[in-house]
Amino acid sequence: MVLGVALTASVLAFVRLVRHPRRLLSPDGEATRAALHHAAAMLPDLRRGLTSRSAQRAVRHVRALAQAPAVVLLDREQALARDGAAALDPGDGLPGVLHGADVARVLVEPDVALGDPTDPRAVVGVALQVGEEHVGWLLAVFPPGRVRAEDARVVAETAALVSAQLGLSVLAEREAQAATAELRALRAQISPHFVYNAMAAIASLIHTAPDEARELLAEFADFTRYAFREQRSYVPLADELHYVEKYLRLEQARFGDRLAVRVEVAPEALGVAVPVLSLQPIVENAVRHGVEGRRDPRATAHVRITAVDRDRDVELCVTDDGPGVDAAVARSALAGARGGIGLRNVDVRLRASFGERHGLVVEGTEGVGTTVRMRVPKFRAEVRATMADEAAAAEAGR
Repeated sequence: MVLGVALTASVLAFVRLVRHPRRLLSPDGEATRAALHHAAAMLPDLRRGLTSRSAQRAVRHVRALAQAPAVVLLDREQALARDGAAALDPGDGLPGVLHGADVARVLVEPDVALGDPTDPRAVVGVALQVGEEHVGWLLAVFPPGRVRAEDARVVAETAALVSAQLGLSVLAEREAQAATAELRALRAQISPHFVYNAMAAIASLIHTAPDEARELLAEFADFTRYAFREQRSYVPLADELHYVEKYLRLEQARFGDRLAVRVEVAPEALGVAVPVLSLQPIVENAVRHGVEGRRDPRATAHVRITAVDRDRDVELCVTDDGPGVDAAVARSALAGARGGIGLRNVDVRLRASFGERHGLVVEGTEGVGTTVRMRVPKFRAEVRATMADEAAAAEAGR
């Protein structure tokens, strides 16, 4: 009986531990946990840069980190967002004391006014800087006579964290611009040879199979529209596969029985976001080497496309049974040599979008074939944010 009571008490204690783990934290531990929570919640918003929208979403977390009764986030011209009882509203211009202020130092001023001279407040103002560039201010508002050196230090450290994240937003923007430039370059390099051959294949069917020729012409129009005019930076894998299938239909009209394609995609992979025109160049490379690189031009080339679940990632593989490549040739293909411009382009954009470990991997065995692999994360907050922004912009433009 005593053993049963002891076991019951232990179980109840464990249940309380699971349900209320925060009760085990000391006050200092709880404060640290709260600070980490607010810092983590603030960073994704500021990764988009200092805008009215990002400031309004981040400001309550900034206030919690600054430990101030009220805070205001400003760019170089006006208030963007506030949280707490500050009389400076979004859209208001800079307080006069900030004009011409030395942005390299912490500014502690009583009676910055904030709109009501009968209610003087002490304001700690810290410049937000990205490198050498002054991009805005963090103002923390305290009751009169209540600002301590410790308060100013905490506000300054919060401003440093905000500035660091804004610096990352600049790097992310530069990476996005580089990826856009790479996409433009890829579109400029879409093979005129492919366009000519596709049109020739369609023309050859006009008299013998006019209905098929008409369908192929529609496929060609859809594919080229996607290749040249798609405005999205990222698309669901399902969309990319849809246009890969259009491309393959055109190639199969050209090669006939000399090209066999097998596609195996896990259903859960279809929604993952991929850079636009990331899979098609890999498939085009496999077709070119699988069919055109064969010693026997009459033999059938086999291309296999797979997408499988790999825990936090989706792994896409494109395999051909062409002549294969050795390690040196694989490296040169990713460097843009030996006709691998499309592969290099995709590799650069994948690394810019998802990080270095998500670049292309080229594996080959001479006389056996070549496999190109890429891993795409199932979720990346900044990628999803870009997709949402582009969707909203497209909807607004309709």
